[in-house]
Amino acid sequence: MKRSTKIATVIVIFFFIIAAVIVARTMIGMHFSKKFSKRLPPGIIVTNVNQKKFQNKIETFGTAVPIRRKAYNIEKFEIISPIKFNQKVKKGELIAKLKTRNIIAPFNGVIGKRNFSDDIEVSESSIVINLEDSSILYVDVDIPEIYSRFITNELSADIKFPGNNKKVYKGIVVSTASKINTEKRSLAARISLDNSNLEILPGSLLEITINYNERSSLSIPDTSVILEGNKVYIYKVSQDNLARKTKIEIGTRNDGFLEVTSGLNEGETIVAEGLKKIRPNGKIKPINK
Repeated sequence: MKRSTKIATVIVIFFFIIAAVIVARTMIGMHFSKKFSKRLPPGIIVTNVNQKKFQNKIETFGTAVPIRRKAYNIEKFEIISPIKFNQKVKKGELIAKLKTRNIIAPFNGVIGKRNFSDDIEVSESSIVINLEDSSILYVDVDIPEIYSRFITNELSADIKFPGNNKKVYKGIVVSTASKINTEKRSLAARISLDNSNLEILPGSLLEITINYNERSSLSIPDTSVILEGNKVYIYKVSQDNLARKTKIEIGTRNDGFLEVTSGLNEGETIVAEGLKKIRPNGKIKPINK
C-alpha cells in the first residue's frame, strides 16, 4: 500500500473515532438529561381550611384578694390557749379562747396573723388576727379606656400566677365601674376566680387575660403564610395538585392558628408546611397533616 493511502486511512479512522466519541457523549448527555428532568413532585404537608373559635384579648395584671376577711385586735394578756395560725376553721368553730370572751368563726376560712410595725409600741401588747375566706378570690384590674366598650359582665378570663405558670385558671368578670377613671383613663373591673383548693394565696400578683368578641371564623396554621410587606399569601392546592400562590386577609392569631377574613373558603386545601420547597404553580405530592 502506498504511503499516501496509509496516511489517508489513518486520518479517516482518527476522525471516525472522534465522531464516535462525540456521538456517544451526546447520547449519554441526552439520556441523563431526560432521566433527571423527570423530577418527582416534592412531598408537602397540606391541610384543609376549617372553622375555629377566635377571640380578642386584653392582657393586664391584678392582685388577688379573698372574698371575705375579718380582723380581730386582741390583747396578748387575754389569750388563754395558743392560737393555731394558718389553720382552716369552719363557721362556728373557735378561733381564739380569751379571758373575757371567745372568738368564733363567722364563716369558713384560714386563721392568719398580721403584725404591727416594729416602731409601733402597741405591737408589744397586741396582735391582729385575720380570718380569710379565700375559696373565691377577687382581682381588681384597670382596663384601658379604648377597650372599655367591650367589657361586660360574664366575660371569661384566663389567669396565671408566678407559682404555677403552666396552669391556666378560669375567671369571670363579675362587675365593672359605672364611669371611666379620668386620672388613669381606665375602667375598673372585678374578676372572680374559684380557688376552692386554695392553690393561690391572697396577695398574689396574677396575670389576667380577658377574652371578648368570641366568634367562629375560618382558620389556617400560622406556618402556612408568606409575608411580603403588608401583604399575606398562602399556597392553595388545586384538584390536580398544583400549588397556586393566593393573597388572603387575616385577623387574630390564636394558639398557632390565624383567622382568615377573606381569600379562602371552608374545605379548601392549602400548604401547611414546607413553603420553601414549592415552586409557584408547581406540582406537589400532598401529605395530609
